Amino acid sequence: MIMSRIDFYHLQRQSLEEVLPKLLEKAYKTVDGGGILLKIGTSERLEFLNTLLWTYNDESFLPHGSKKDGFAAQQPIWLTSDDGNANRAKYLFLTDGAIADISFLHEFERVFNIFDGNSEDSLQQARDFWKQCKASDFELYYWQQKSDGTWEHKA
Repeated sequence: MIMSRIDFYHLQRQSLEEVLPKLLEKAYKTVDGGGILLKIGTSERLEFLNTLLWTYNDESFLPHGSKKDGFAAQQPIWLTSDDGNANRAKYLFLTDGAIADISFLHEFERVFNIFDGNSEDSLQQARDFWKQCKASDFELYYWQQKSDGTWEHKA
């Protein structure tokens, strides 16, 4: 069983659409031969983000796919709203209210929980998730956006 590191990203200055591609690019460069599983709260948002990742920047490329593309096991970044680790990913991203069972988190080296700090529901969900993860002795990190959009680690 892997002792996962879980990073909480508290969005305040930018939207998920602005932040997610950058975080995925950085993670993709560091995952070292493993994949990334991007779990999204709803299937509607999944298709929106799938399209966004193809079009967000003409000079960047993030290889990814979803159920409509198929070949989950071969996709470096797999977008889903379902449970399971179809591409045997090392990193898990949770967005748009997606949740994962605590026992499932042990399959990953890193987990990135990205939540909207302007939504009371998202904040409460993140607080509850933090408490569950802390009670399970995960290594936890909390990141908050500064006014310039960069991330600051909060102790």
